Amino acid sequence: MKIVESQSAVLSNFEVYQHIAEQRDRYKKNKRRGPPNLETVVRELLQYLRTPPGPLSEEPIPYTEGCIVQLLERLRPYNIAKGEMVMILNLRPASVAALNTVVEEMSERFNEEQQEAMVTIIGEVLGYPPAPADAQEAEGEAATEDANAA
Repeated sequence: MKIVESQSAVLSNFEVYQHIAEQRDRYKKNKRRGPPNLETVVRELLQYLRTPPGPLSEEPIPYTEGCIVQLLERLRPYNIAKGEMVMILNLRPASVAALNTVVEEMSERFNEEQQEAMVTIIGEVLGYPPAPADAQEAEGEAATEDANAA
């Protein structure tokens, strides 16, 4: 195998997951077995991408083929760099603080309204992460305690 042009495209975790899953299905359909180390790498990579807290760990997977294009179009006015966009796709930041870890010099490039708007766009296009079970239980217990106190 010869590398014609290195780093000609950057793939998100979703695109890698999609490609690897399709390749695995193709091998199964043709009843072909790849090299044993390939099967191990594919299985471990798919398992890694499906582990929490990553967006691909949810059932069903919240991403679709069209969501990447839609996110690019909606965030275009903010001039997000390609690397930042890939990190947004991979991490799906749900707060300004989380987005700040992905976007370089965010507080200098964007005002607070723009930052909130970006988080809202990300949530609308990629979906919001599910609330942690512990937080839901804590909220339920607090509501029960408030009801008992009243």
